[in-house]
Amino acid sequence: MSETRPFSLEMSDGRELLGILHTPERPGPRPTIVVCHGFKGFMEWGFFPHLAELLSERGFAVVRFNFTGAGMRPGDVLVTDTEAFRRATFSQDLRDLKRVVSALDREIGKGRIDLQKIGLFGHSRGGGIATLAAAQESWKNKIQALVTWASVSTFDRASVDEKEIWRRRGYIPVVNSRTGQQLAIDAMVLEDLERLRRQLDPCAAGAARKAPWLIVHGDRDETVPVSEARLLAAQAAAPCELRLIAGGDHTLGAKHPFDGPTPHLVEALNATQEWFRTHLG
Repeated sequence: MSETRPFSLEMSDGRELLGILHTPERPGPRPTIVVCHGFKGFMEWGFFPHLAELLSERGFAVVRFNFTGAGMRPGDVLVTDTEAFRRATFSQDLRDLKRVVSALDREIGKGRIDLQKIGLFGHSRGGGIATLAAAQESWKNKIQALVTWASVSTFDRASVDEKEIWRRRGYIPVVNSRTGQQLAIDAMVLEDLERLRRQLDPCAAGAARKAPWLIVHGDRDETVPVSEARLLAAQAAAPCELRLIAGGDHTLGAKHPFDGPTPHLVEALNATQEWFRTHLG
């Protein structure tokens, strides 16, 4: 079992970012992986704790956290800060991730983080955010490995008609299928995407990054079509590997609460730990 320590980071606008650091029993600085959840996800969802524990048992320090727009605190089962969720922009997610990586070996895990061996992991929307981060000009040589599962190739997922309604109404409704909770996304999220479209392009980021990238995707993904994985891989700079999971859905069969790994999830976990061990050591 790894040792776990909660952490809290204050953002420049006063928001609080909360997370957990997993450290292996082996002492000293360790290669470190930062884990990014997806839309309507959170750091305690389904496979994330299992993934963190597995990687820590393999000798990595692992950081998982809630994006400040998740609207959830550790232990929450519902979105408790619906306004934070409503106003969670893609650029805010990217700032959150950059804040976490910048805090490594200072506010997070001092003496336990090897800053020369940093990897990023992201699922779905979090995969797109992790890819953007790996392509940041000042970070290209700092991120040494990238793994994404079911990553989006674009954040622009609404039709023209849906966007018109979104702007006119000022929000679009969404339902949390896990809880039935009625939520909303503010029009400012669309404005953020349209204003920063070039900076918020996962395909362009995939072509610009340097870190070796493993793209994992279920070929029966009902949320993010497998065609998006193929597009990311086709436009990505080398080194990049596309691993399709035959029969795998968006979460590779995992549910919340987590009741153990499925064969699809085991295949993805094995590929992921192998990738990080190869490229982070």
